[in-house]
Amino acid sequence: MLTNQSIKDSVGYTLAQVCKLHRQRADNLLNTIGLHVGQEMFLTELWRKDGISQTELAEQLSLQPATVTNSLRRMEREDIVERHDDSDDQRVSRVYLTGKGRGLEGPVEEKWGQLESEAFAGFSLEERVLLRRLLLQVYQNLAGHP
Repeated sequence: MLTNQSIKDSVGYTLAQVCKLHRQRADNLLNTIGLHVGQEMFLTELWRKDGISQTELAEQLSLQPATVTNSLRRMEREDIVERHDDSDDQRVSRVYLTGKGRGLEGPVEEKWGQLESEAFAGFSLEERVLLRRLLLQVYQNLAGHP
């Protein structure tokens, strides 16, 4: 059983603190190009597959459909994406990048690269690869539980 002190000394607690700081720094960097943290994840999926359905987008990002709807609504207001009904199935809503959304790829990659450089300063390539492998294992361990 973990005590209050051992919780603060746990790997999970440290990971939670790192995630919080990473998210705050990402938000600060993305704000400089007019985005909010999380929107870059939507854009990454759309740069890979423009015209993806809203349902597929929710699955790819492991998000609830309502969360995706709210985020896309905001991105539409900011002229980053637009949604259209599928021509074959009106029940399906497809998400497309606007010119502005396509134009954000370079700036987002630049800001994400800056974040990576800041977060992993002093790490060797081998340490970064190992950390990524370990974090993927943590992800897999947790993904199997509700």
